[in-house]
Amino acid sequence: MRFTLSLSAWLMAGLMAMHGSSALAGDSGKAAAPFTPPSEESMPSGPMGDAIRYGHQLTSQTQVYAKKYVGNDLNCTSCHLNGGRTPNAAPWVGIWGVFPEYRTRNAQVNTLQDRVNDCFQRSMNGKPLPVDSKEMNGILAYMWWLSKDVPTGVDVAGRGFKRIKAERAPDTAKGKAIYAEKCSACHGADGQGMKGPEGEYMFPALWGPKSFNIAAGMARLNTAAAFVKANMPLGQGGSLTDQEAYDVAAYFTQQPRPDYAAKKKDWPNGDKPKDARY
Repeated sequence: MRFTLSLSAWLMAGLMAMHGSSALAGDSGKAAAPFTPPSEESMPSGPMGDAIRYGHQLTSQTQVYAKKYVGNDLNCTSCHLNGGRTPNAAPWVGIWGVFPEYRTRNAQVNTLQDRVNDCFQRSMNGKPLPVDSKEMNGILAYMWWLSKDVPTGVDVAGRGFKRIKAERAPDTAKGKAIYAEKCSACHGADGQGMKGPEGEYMFPALWGPKSFNIAAGMARLNTAAAFVKANMPLGQGGSLTDQEAYDVAAYFTQQPRPDYAAKKKDWPNGDKPKDARY
C-alpha cells in the first residue's frame, strides 16, 4: 500500500487531503462537473506557464523545492496522488473554484492559501508558507491550471474521498495482518517507508517521526479508510473491501506519530468528529 507521492496521504493525512470542509464526498444530489484534468502538454508558455510548472514540481518534489517548510519526509503528492489528478485521492482539479470555504475545524472562512498552509502544518508537520512567496504562488498557479475547465463554485466528480461504510467496528488485529500482507512490501514492516538510491522516499512513512502528525486529515480513521479503499495497494485501488480498508486504517492511524501543539484550537464550536485522534 502506498500513500505516495507521494497522506497519505497519508496528506496526508490525513492529510488527506485539499478536502474542503469535509474530506469525504457524499451524494449531494447535485450534478458534478466531470473529472477531466488538463494534460501536462497543455501547460502554457511564458511566466504563467513557468509558475504552473514550478508548482507542479514543488508539489511532486516538496522535499526538494520547499524543504525548509517541511518537518517530515513526505511530499504533497503522498496523499494527492499523481500531482492531484487522481479522483477520490483528494484531487486538486476544481479546487480553485470552491474557495473561500467555511471549515468547522477552525470555525472560519478559509482561503485556498489557508488550506495549503493547513496541509503544510499538519500533513507535512512543518510550517506555513509566506502567502506572497514563490512557493505559494507556484502551488496556486498549478491548482488554478488544474481547475481552469471546472466552473467556479461547482464540485467536480471524485473530489475528496468517497464515503465507505464498515459492517462492524474496525479490528486493529485484523488490520495489522492486512498491513503485513498488502502494505509492508512498500511501506515497511515498521511503517517507515522505503527510500530510493539517492535517499529519496519512494514510498512514504505511514507513522513515526517522518510521517504526518496527529492533526492531519489522514490521521482520521474515516479519511484514511476511504483513501485506502480507493487507492491502495497502489495500482490495485478497490481491491480491498470496505471493512478491510477500515481495519487496516484503524491499525496504522493508531500508531505513534508527531503531535501538533495547536490542536487544542481545533473545532472551537464543539463539533469535533468522532474519528479525530484527539
